[in-house]
Amino acid sequence: MTDAVTDSKPPPTPEMLTQRLVELLEIEEIDTDLYRGKRGRDGFGRVFGGQVVAQALQAAQRSTDEPKIAHSLHAYFMRAGNEEFPILYRVVRDFDGKSFSTRRVIAMQKGQPILNMACSLQVPEEGLNHQDAMPEVPQPEDLKSDLEIRREMIDKIPEKFRKHFLRARAVESRPVLPGNWFSNEKREPRQSTWFRVCAPIGEDKAMHRAILTYGSDMSLLGTGTLPHGINWMTGNLQTASLDHAVWLHEDFRADDWLLYVCDSPWAGHARSFNRGKIFSRDGRLVASCAQEGLMRLRE
Repeated sequence: MTDAVTDSKPPPTPEMLTQRLVELLEIEEIDTDLYRGKRGRDGFGRVFGGQVVAQALQAAQRSTDEPKIAHSLHAYFMRAGNEEFPILYRVVRDFDGKSFSTRRVIAMQKGQPILNMACSLQVPEEGLNHQDAMPEVPQPEDLKSDLEIRREMIDKIPEKFRKHFLRARAVESRPVLPGNWFSNEKREPRQSTWFRVCAPIGEDKAMHRAILTYGSDMSLLGTGTLPHGINWMTGNLQTASLDHAVWLHEDFRADDWLLYVCDSPWAGHARSFNRGKIFSRDGRLVASCAQEGLMRLRE
């Protein structure tokens, strides 16, 4: 590894990274149905979409009394968030019934909405059940971490991007079939990745749901680029999340390994549609996701 990416400060521990993420998603109540989300620390300029959706989910959860728990959310991105400013979340209580409650959340920054989200919450109950089978893939212990893969190719990364490329992340991921940012190889639009927050986070189930939602924005959009042999290193690709939906099926722990199985059945008109299924390590389908994103080629 070159000296350009070394840093005199010791790297943050997994516990420190995890605590930062938990603090990021612990929104502050500043008035009835009005919350403030903390600013991220990535230094990337734009706010990560998963952060906005996860904080919006926390606002919906904080506005609803137990035992109702979030089971689905549908969000639309309108503007890019700016890391320099906090985000305000206004909750609208559209419906409160005996079994279900519905919330609308508007994320605002500098007086403009950047995201709208609808969230449904339900009192848990028993019912008929079935699920897709979890695919057979290598276990996470048998795979390289995303950070190890990045370190192996760091000399190919432009120097100005290297520090960001190798930054420590609170959510650890281990791809089953690692991609190559410097190859034009075209692949089937399917990929599977193990992920988890890198240190224990306690028993707050709402926080576990928020962290899964945060991580659910990490693999979907890239799946749609696979059959075209393009990625963010090609230089002419513009991508952005347009919407994001998550269905939360079962209890899980975000600090234990989860398998994210993604596919992209369609792309066209500068948009890509992507789907994901998230399994716990014991084979339970704990969440499903869908996202349409901008996938535009520029000259």
